This record gives sequence, C-alpha cells and structure tokens, in this order.
Amino acid sequence: MVRKGSATARIATLLVSAMIVMGCGGASRENQIAMKERGTDMNTGSAAKMTLTSSAFKEGGMIPKKYTCDGPDVSPPLNWENVPAQAKSLAMIVDDPDAPMGTWVHWVIFNMPSGITGLPENVPPKDSLPDGSLQGKNDFRNYGYGGPCPPGGTHRYFFKLYALDSVLRLKAGCSKSDLLKAMQGHVIGEGELMGRYSH
Repeated sequence: MVRKGSATARIATLLVSAMIVMGCGGASRENQIAMKERGTDMNTGSAAKMTLTSSAFKEGGMIPKKYTCDGPDVSPPLNWENVPAQAKSLAMIVDDPDAPMGTWVHWVIFNMPSGITGLPENVPPKDSLPDGSLQGKNDFRNYGYGGPCPPGGTHRYFFKLYALDSVLRLKAGCSKSDLLKAMQGHVIGEGELMGRYSH
C-alpha cells in the first residue's frame, strides 16, 4: 500500500516540476521571438559589444538607393570599433527579417582580418578578397552583397558583425546557416547596424 499523504506529496512534486519545465519552455520561446524581432541569429550571451556604423546612413535610417536594387546596388561603406584584442577573424551577415517568405539573406562575408576597422564602399562581389576575406552566397544566389529590394512596404536590414576567436574552416560560397553553425561557440564580440528601405 501507498500512504495517502505520500502519494499526495508525490503528485504535488510532479506538478511543480511540470510547471517549471513549462515556464522554461515559455521563456525560451519568448527569447526566440525577441531575437527574431531584433533580427538576431545567435544568443551570444556575454560577447563584447562592438560599434558598427556607416557614413551612408544612421542607425534606423533609410538606406540610400545607391546601395539597393533601385540603384547601382553596391555595398555601403562600414566602420567598426572595439574589436576584442583576442579576435582572430571577423564575420558579417546582412539580412531582412521582414521578407514575406521568411528572412532574406543579403550578404555573407567571413574570415575578415581582425585588424581591419571597416569595409569600403563597393566590395567586389567575388568569392574571395585580396586580404583573405571569403564571401558566401546570398539568397539571390550570388557572391557578396545584394542590396535591399523589398516587394512592398518598408523593410529593415540588419548588418551584424561578429568577432571570432578563430579563423573558420569554411569555403567561399557557403550559406548563412553554414556560417552560423561554424561560428557557434566562437563569438567573442558583436555589433549591429539596422537600416530601412522601401521602393
């Protein structure tokens, strides 16, 4: 026989445990939603904060046509500060979380030298650059940068810079998901710049 008091205590313990698990799951879901709203791909925790800016547009401002499909569609000039001293390489992802079919990837570039402090305007759309940087393929299926080209409305474009503690063993032409997997556990700094665009 099982004592009534003992059984009741056991049921209460199980209920409390279930509530804790549900609570944790709910927090995780909320965190995922918040990350999507911010255009964030990774929960990098205590990574150092870097400053990412552009002389072409301000944080939250409109991206000039020059850097979109309505113009020459060249990459904008970018500058950054506060890269951690222990960084071995830098990577960047540019995407649009407001695209109707899901997040649209506009740029994947990685293994940038940790000592550089920015990228000039009009980075060549090639698989590799003279400094050793490698470029992946965007969702236009091209190497390098592909500018904003929203089908309608105003979209947000997140430029996300990552400082890594290693040089990645990835080949040019990789996807955003490939890069995110390779960066897991190696991000020691991050910076973000968001611009907007509409036709």
